[in-house]
Amino acid sequence: MGTLFVGGALTLTLGALAYPSMLGVSQAATAQDRIIAQTQWGPLTEQDRDFVVKVRAAGLWEYPLGEVALQKGTTPEVKEAGRHLIDGHAALDAACRKIAPMLNVTIPNVASPQQVGFVNTIESSNGQQFDTNFANILRVTHGSIFNTISKIRSTTKNSLVRSLADMANDTVLDHMTVMEKTGFVNFDQALFMQTTPPKLPDTDLTPPAPQPGAPMVVLTPPANPTSTPLGVPGENANGATPAAGAAPTPTPTPTVG
Repeated sequence: MGTLFVGGALTLTLGALAYPSMLGVSQAATAQDRIIAQTQWGPLTEQDRDFVVKVRAAGLWEYPLGEVALQKGTTPEVKEAGRHLIDGHAALDAACRKIAPMLNVTIPNVASPQQVGFVNTIESSNGQQFDTNFANILRVTHGSIFNTISKIRSTTKNSLVRSLADMANDTVLDHMTVMEKTGFVNFDQALFMQTTPPKLPDTDLTPPAPQPGAPMVVLTPPANPTSTPLGVPGENANGATPAAGAAPTPTPTPTVG
């Protein structure tokens, strides 16, 4: 299994944790805590907005790979991991699409070039090589974003972003666990790759902005979803949410999956 990581395939994919910064905004680390908007749910920083984009972008490439795993996975554990990707990212995607307009955050419709590379690397393999690529690439990327989630959760002052971080934490931990249960994860290599990501150009890490007027891509939940939808302040019984700047409607404390 170790030889898989020596080649260029996985090395080129290692920027998964370097998910795109918010569209059209500087990625300078020193500016990430800069407040860019005051909302009724609390101040929104650049790293808050970046996080919403990261979660959306993750689903745009991991959800399709879940579907591929159901077709090409050679073991029950790999297929089960695929089901978890579909279920978890459909719920997270619904949450992103719900809160993005409330916070005036632009979210992408397609994954970044680098994330498309992940999909191509995994999808082009077969048999046990598919299982190995699938489990290792996704374990590395989930392990990396897991650290980002904890930072956002502990520092954000925005309640919507905080709720999304709670939900993402549960989902990513679940996905890490099911990848490990496949038995194909090389932990030494995964840890090395998580801690020494390659330096890639911004153009590889940033998904293109959606085309004006293009319908938003929706990740359809499975027939029997198990992930809990995100509840947000101001949401009515029909699931409608207030527009950005609208007066909030008192609601019970939201629950997240």
